[in-house]
Amino acid sequence: MSATGSTPDLSRCSLNTATVKHATLSEAVDAAASAGLGAVGLWRHQVQEHGAEKAARIVSDAGLRVSSLCRGGFLTAADEAGIAAALDDNKRAIEETAGVGTRELVFVVGGLPALSVPGQGPRPDAGPGDRDVAAARARVADRLAELAPFAAEHDVRIVLEALHPMFAADRAVISTLGQALDLAAPFAPETVGVVVDTYHVWWDPQLRSSIARAGAEGRIAGYQVCDWNLPLAADPLNSRGHVGDGYVDFPTISRWVAETGYTGDVETEIFNEEIWAADPRDTARTVGERYARHVLPHL
Repeated sequence: MSATGSTPDLSRCSLNTATVKHATLSEAVDAAASAGLGAVGLWRHQVQEHGAEKAARIVSDAGLRVSSLCRGGFLTAADEAGIAAALDDNKRAIEETAGVGTRELVFVVGGLPALSVPGQGPRPDAGPGDRDVAAARARVADRLAELAPFAAEHDVRIVLEALHPMFAADRAVISTLGQALDLAAPFAPETVGVVVDTYHVWWDPQLRSSIARAGAEGRIAGYQVCDWNLPLAADPLNSRGHVGDGYVDFPTISRWVAETGYTGDVETEIFNEEIWAADPRDTARTVGERYARHVLPHL
């Protein structure tokens, strides 16, 4: 709270622009600034639309920071062409991250090669090796080893995001914060870190110890919040809700994150058709109000 105790301090509260998916970059930034938030998390298509320099200026002119850029990753291809394409795209993402004024580039590492498009079924020609989860994780480690020096040269941190196990087939073969930390371990913490995303990790029995480990290793590069709603949407990816509307224990998880000494931004990132249809300014105000009620008192 502020010194008067009446106005919540929203300086660490960030609106990830995926939460207002149908807004332009300028509209999303205006919504965040109008709600008194301190930062926005950007997506690459917005940066590419304007160019990194102009996108950064749109944010800074509104008095905001860029908390992170989404997303790099999708590193599990097994063929030479797929590997080369992934390396090329992620090097561009690293350059965009540096250009837009943040160090944090969120990586969704990718699912099984058997899946040609996330959310769809396996390719008809997929072979047994395309379903090898252990081999896919090993390729993630190999690609990180190739990308980490390039990220370090640009003063950018690769931020590994563990996704809920139901997304292991098509989006991320790492499902726990512990797995993300194991992949990050060979690299300096300022080059490869992790993000704690409540939607994806709230269920993990080892979450407290993994958060403590991440803090001790200096690897917490972001804290993302949104709720786990039921029933799940037809596309489970879009089942996220506003903080406080579902089943996540935000006070407890926020305390665990705070105990590590983390003082960075707290991003609200929601994929939800109804929330996307709402006025972006209303959504940003709700983001600030829910942060102030359910997260801020425990940081």
